[in-house]
Amino acid sequence: MGKVSVAEIKDLMKATGVGMMDCKKALEEAEGDTDKAVLILREKGLATQAKKSGRVAEGIVTSVVEGNVGAVVEVNIETDFAANNEEFKAFVAAVAKTVIEKDPADLDALKASVISGGDKTVEESLQDLFIKIRENMVIRRFKRFEGVLVPYVHGGGSIGVMVKLDTDLPADKVFEVGKDCALQVAAMNPAYLNREAVPASALEEEKKIMLAQMAQDPKTANKPEAVKAKMIEGKIKKFFKENCLVDQEFVKDGDLTVAQYTAKVAKDLGGEIKIVKFARFVKGEGLEKRADDFASEVASMVK
Repeated sequence: MGKVSVAEIKDLMKATGVGMMDCKKALEEAEGDTDKAVLILREKGLATQAKKSGRVAEGIVTSVVEGNVGAVVEVNIETDFAANNEEFKAFVAAVAKTVIEKDPADLDALKASVISGGDKTVEESLQDLFIKIRENMVIRRFKRFEGVLVPYVHGGGSIGVMVKLDTDLPADKVFEVGKDCALQVAAMNPAYLNREAVPASALEEEKKIMLAQMAQDPKTANKPEAVKAKMIEGKIKKFFKENCLVDQEFVKDGDLTVAQYTAKVAKDLGGEIKIVKFARFVKGEGLEKRADDFASEVASMVK
């Protein structure tokens, strides 16, 4: 194929944290396919994690519970200055409350719903706010939960987490353990709840990458297949420990896994506690942030 563009190389560098020349070679080998290039870099052991994008946008992520219903919502806006506008914050809170009250099937249904506490639809309310703030806004995503729920919002709306528990104990008794689990999700970013939640295709992909990495390493390249299989088994256990919430080391006590921590608290309280579901939204995940060059703008105004 022809030359890969500088922009493509730059994007791959941002997504993987790998150097320019390695990204260029991977893109050329992948014939311009970014996902394939990421896989090539991982197989070479250069990219430890295939991030889709390191780019961000402004806005707010919130996580709210009312009774036994909760919502995690992300609303984006162009600048951090506007994201701190009190009317914008109130709009995001109203959108979350609308999700809780109206149980919309999808984003279109949410936008068509009458906003909580108002007489206009969510979309109409957004347009009214745009006229005041003069910045584009997007209601990007939401998740709605029912049950014993614990919310957590980090950094004034940079990360929003919701954890659902299955328990025979009163909700107020398990709030603290739920909060600890929500903090774990925020800090350690587990991809899955447990081993059973990991798709077989994802495991196969990981094994393929591990084998490719072994083939590249002189220390392991010539080892017998049985030895490699044993090593893969160990690596898969490590993969579960890093990526599955219940198998992760508990951040407040490294001697326990999250599952062991919840079991210990449940025993102390005389009941049962299980994490059954969670959601984690990061503000602007995968979106492009507007980069205004204020120095150039001021210089051009002076001229």
